[in-house]
Amino acid sequence: MRLSAMGDVAMTVPVVAALRRAYPSLRISVLTRTGFRPFFRGIPDLTFVDFDPTGRHKGFFGLVRLACDIGTCGADTVADLHDVLRTKVVRTLVRLRGMRVAVIDKGRKEKKAMTRRAGKRLVPLAPTTERYRHTIRRLGFDFDMPREPERAVCPVPDPIAGTTGPKKGRWVGIAPFAKHRGKIYPIPLTDELIGLLNETYDRVFLFGGGEHEKSFAEGMERRHRGVVSVIGRMNMSQEMDLIANLDAMVTMDSATMHIASLLGVPVVSVWGATHPFAGFYGYGQDPANAVQADMPCRPCSVFGDRPCIFGDYRCMHAIAPQQIAERVERVVSARTIPPESIRNHP
Repeated sequence: MRLSAMGDVAMTVPVVAALRRAYPSLRISVLTRTGFRPFFRGIPDLTFVDFDPTGRHKGFFGLVRLACDIGTCGADTVADLHDVLRTKVVRTLVRLRGMRVAVIDKGRKEKKAMTRRAGKRLVPLAPTTERYRHTIRRLGFDFDMPREPERAVCPVPDPIAGTTGPKKGRWVGIAPFAKHRGKIYPIPLTDELIGLLNETYDRVFLFGGGEHEKSFAEGMERRHRGVVSVIGRMNMSQEMDLIANLDAMVTMDSATMHIASLLGVPVVSVWGATHPFAGFYGYGQDPANAVQADMPCRPCSVFGDRPCIFGDYRCMHAIAPQQIAERVERVVSARTIPPESIRNHP
């Protein structure tokens, strides 16, 4: 069970994939939102229990129905990888039905010590993927994680192929937005960064979700000949196909970092209020590609949702666009993919 958020669900994928490789005949069901199904498209023989929080599974009696749906899928063990009020209710109900349950240890105490104002304990914590794996292992399934995700070759999706044609030259993506302000690169600096990337690469693709983000991205598209906005033009599966064609992706501490990681695409990630040490770094990504400013106030939040104590989010303003662009150039220049490591996507 992992109901949200998008990035956290994406981080379950390499764990479920490793479980599948270790236990080819195991019946595995994933309980999450329907829109997140494309993340798991490379894992064979999965079934899904679709969480519908506004319809079938709304309210307490909806959670009772959800527990019944878990029973209907034939599960006899449940790994709660979320540990929120909803999943606490559901796991109590499935226990009453005789199922064995394991619950994730989120390390809340350690994360609180990392983000307190004074006396921060800034040490690397267990990656979230490892926390997921240990939860499932407590149910009796012993397996190891692969060292890095496999790179997949995907076609350029039709909604973009009409503009770009097939992949030629060097393509990079940028997702400068996030849910919380503490994880968003300032708009003026994003504007400058896009200009720098556009001068260097054949195509620069802008990713995001909201209407404000869509308006900004389309403005960048009009100003820069090589910039293409994908916001609102593709579904999730198509976005993943496009990301698989990129030579590098620039993201914040956001879901796009994890989606690119699933596809084996190198990510240059930008960190403000949050920190890679909290365990949410992209799976298989090089730690050297995390761009951040060393400040005594950082990190101030696990999720980036706390207001800046100074009011100006100086941790993000301290990162120069040129610094990010130079890191991208090093990543793209160093990137080589031996032919034998490339497989066609199913």
